[in-house]
Amino acid sequence: MTRVGVVGAGMIGRDHVRRLTSVISRVTVTAVADVDAGAAALVAASTGAAVHPDGLAVIAAADVDAVVVCSWGDTHEEYVLAAIAAGKPVFCEKPLATSPQACLRIVEAEAARGTRLVQVGYMRRYDAAYRALKKVLDSGAIGAPLMMHCAHRNAAVPDFYRPENIITDTAVHEIDMVRWMFGTEITAVRVLRPRASRNAGAIPDPLLLVLELANEVLVDVEISVNARYGYDIRGEILGENGTAALGDQNPITVRRAGHLTSPVPADWRERFGPAYDVELREWVAGHMPDAPGAWDGYAASVVSDAAVQSLRTGERVPITLAARPKLH
Repeated sequence: MTRVGVVGAGMIGRDHVRRLTSVISRVTVTAVADVDAGAAALVAASTGAAVHPDGLAVIAAADVDAVVVCSWGDTHEEYVLAAIAAGKPVFCEKPLATSPQACLRIVEAEAARGTRLVQVGYMRRYDAAYRALKKVLDSGAIGAPLMMHCAHRNAAVPDFYRPENIITDTAVHEIDMVRWMFGTEITAVRVLRPRASRNAGAIPDPLLLVLELANEVLVDVEISVNARYGYDIRGEILGENGTAALGDQNPITVRRAGHLTSPVPADWRERFGPAYDVELREWVAGHMPDAPGAWDGYAASVVSDAAVQSLRTGERVPITLAARPKLH
């Protein structure tokens, strides 16, 4: 039985606790902490976990074998480094940390310990449709890849969303997915701004990201966070001999009164709920070699920073990564 401590009892923290206690077997949540003591108490009451004063106390607890970090992004570096120092596996919701420098400190700490302990919450790697797309790509059925077209459309975003979040919170999922899909690094990024949506307010919406990969594949990513009609995720790879695309995720189509309709997911929880289940199930099972780790969190942070720079300047920004440790 794996005993898990959870740091952060907000929406995603509560959702992960539900998975750990109701969806995944042989797991018990033994400790929880949150800056909102009331939120921590509610989670603890539902699981029988102990409430601790802060995340560091959760990590240090003797009855905690592994840690899930779902707290505010600015706290991630401290908690992930503490888990590494304690030798405890840590699942950290994205971002790994809020700057490339902080992410690199985590990479270096893990490398110095000599054991992979960190997994980052990039759940698209666990989505059945993305895994099927990668399987087709890796099989060679469509020949060598040339380009990929992506779209990431949100119906709306919360009030606390800031202009740079369209990169760091939204486009970052495609940034990680692309690195995993093609098994190579991103070498440059450019962000283009078309006519702004009247729904966008102060958010630079929509955007088009152009990612250059080390294998010379080009990827364009359309980002729209005020699409209104629903949560719509698309992806198609153009190969030398054919194409492969994500399938339609809608469960039904309705033909009525001269119209064909199909429901669109309302939000990310509806679209990617099963991927979150698989993600945590595989983390508990210890499938670390295939998981997004500390290096992936660092690389995504570097590319995100470059994309934010391009958003501000309109220029193409080359990507430079630190030397990759052998552990990663």
